[in-house]
Amino acid sequence: MTLGSDLPPPNGPPLVGVVMGSRSDWETMQVASQRLADLGIAHEVTVVSAHRTPDRLFGYAEAACGRGLRAIIAGAGGA
Repeated sequence: MTLGSDLPPPNGPPLVGVVMGSRSDWETMQVASQRLADLGIAHEVTVVSAHRTPDRLFGYAEAACGRGLRAIIAGAGGA
């Protein structure tokens, strides 16, 4: 899922994953995405709920290194 598509995508594969529990967290998490874009750091934005889809979250985390991610910035609202 891509949020903030108005941002110019940095070149190259993503190095950082910006992960949030629901779309409603985007207002807060877009600050991290914008900062990464400003710094020219390629990143991806993903919505995955640890409560509703824990297996999907575990899969995302387990595959992160193999996909080239070097860091994950995660946030969630008041679940």
